[in-house]
Amino acid sequence: MTPNFFIYLLVMAGVTYLVRVIPLILVKKEITNKFLLSFLYYMPYAVLTVMTIPGIFFATTYTASAVVGLIVAIILALRGKGLTTVAIVSCLGVLVTELLITYVI
Repeated sequence: MTPNFFIYLLVMAGVTYLVRVIPLILVKKEITNKFLLSFLYYMPYAVLTVMTIPGIFFATTYTASAVVGLIVAIILALRGKGLTTVAIVSCLGVLVTELLITYVI
């Protein structure tokens, strides 16, 4: 390990800590602004989506199979299926699409 590693580790730990502590220090009373509450409610979903969507398209050999998996996942999620069901069936959709593209086309 290089000496810089520990400097980077300390900076990362400090930034991570400050991001969590600063809102607790600055916000003393309950948040009542409906826009801000809505923003904070949907923020985790937006971040998760931004992190997941690129991974979907780079995890497969063919873009078409990624699109099929994404569409299957969206349809199942909108129908209220659980996370495990959505993940398994969308992976199967990608697998079937990749097999079709590889062996049929």
